[in-house]
Amino acid sequence: MAKFKQKCSKCKTNYVITSWSQRFPVCYECQKEQLHGEISDPEMKKMFDIPEEYYKDNLFLRNIKINYINYARLSDKQIDAFKKAVLKMKEEKEKASKSEKKDFPTPDENILF
Repeated sequence: MAKFKQKCSKCKTNYVITSWSQRFPVCYECQKEQLHGEISDPEMKKMFDIPEEYYKDNLFLRNIKINYINYARLSDKQIDAFKKAVLKMKEEKEKASKSEKKDFPTPDENILF
């Protein structure tokens, strides 16, 4: 899917990475206030306890959390989709960190020629 940058529909200053399927892209700064609502269910609190970086990068994760804060419940499909999206982001971060590592041996490793 092709992705491009578009200005936030709310503040018109920040750019958001979006695709053709998102009608109203909103930046993290505009949704930050809505994300800090109270979550009383311990199971949901644990599910939403992910790095803030994930929320900054993914509008879908922000929307799911805001929906839970507003309506105090989610469907099973929403929960599954949230968990899949988080796993996918974790895998992408791990791949990116592995590719950043150098292939050169460290001085501590014993090298035999």
